[in-house]
Amino acid sequence: MKNTYLIGEIGQNHNGSVDIAKLLIDKAAKEVVDPLFGQHLKPWDAVKLTKRDLSEELSASAMAKPYDNPNSFGATYGEHRAAIELNDEQHFELYQYAKSYGLDFVETLCATGCLSMMRYFEPDRLKVASRDLTNLPLLEALAETKIPIIFSTGMGGVKEIDNALEVITKHHEKITILHCLSQYPSEYKNINLNSIHFLKERYPNYIIGYSDHSIGISIPTAAVAMGAEVIEKHITLDRSMKGTDQKGSLAPDGMYRMVRDIRNLEMALGEKKKETSEAVESAKIKLERSIATKIELKKGDIIKEEDLHMLSPGDGFKWAERENVVGKKLNQDVPKDEVIYRKMVD
Repeated sequence: MKNTYLIGEIGQNHNGSVDIAKLLIDKAAKEVVDPLFGQHLKPWDAVKLTKRDLSEELSASAMAKPYDNPNSFGATYGEHRAAIELNDEQHFELYQYAKSYGLDFVETLCATGCLSMMRYFEPDRLKVASRDLTNLPLLEALAETKIPIIFSTGMGGVKEIDNALEVITKHHEKITILHCLSQYPSEYKNINLNSIHFLKERYPNYIIGYSDHSIGISIPTAAVAMGAEVIEKHITLDRSMKGTDQKGSLAPDGMYRMVRDIRNLEMALGEKKKETSEAVESAKIKLERSIATKIELKKGDIIKEEDLHMLSPGDGFKWAERENVVGKKLNQDVPKDEVIYRKMVD
């Protein structure tokens, strides 16, 4: 059974608080138990944070623009962004906290200046956001670290993907490509999950996954069924919290349900074959039909096909095996509507 690599995207849903980020890591590390069959399922594989360098974020006028809305943490957009940023040391603290649970730690780095965190630790993977797919200088700098790279394609197509691969593969081939739609929330009519098949066919040397911005858990679960090997999904403590990504994220109950459904799906996918499962043997005996008497038959009677029909249980002869019954002599009386077993015929 192959497990999907599940990334819980904290992003900046910590609202600038290390404590909130730790609580989210707690939720991602929590054991997932499906009470239906008592299954202990694999939890999230990784958490992901986002790091920005505000000197490389927006133009000066955009940073100084008033930012007056219910999700704002500052009077201007620059003040808002500064309020929800964590510094390198705080990212390191959260890296250590995630590692204490055995979780991988992924970082979305939005500027070359963010590589300053490498003084403290090396993330397990680096993520390139959809908006930076065409930021080739950033891709070059990230690829030079030789750390595995995941990039989202929510704002690009084949040309942008090929250009990104040309830059990254000069340094390494440890690449994951995520199908994505950068519409928040994503309308189902625009998601086009068949892009996963396309990407797997066009880029067979790389891992293909899906970064989801739809509401709920049905789309990422379907993506796994279509072959996605990585799923990334925003997570939050409470969807009513202040912040732009909170409403489109999974709260703890949704986090549990998505992991449960994907892990169960992984088991359910099975192999490319069709055979009778041992798991259905008891149901097969109870519910399938066997050759049975339509009328009362006596010892010594020669069994005729018109004397037979099919009744449960299914532990006798099947109709395809009727040559073992028709034309045979009974060695005992058999009442009407009873299954004929091998020991009853000569």
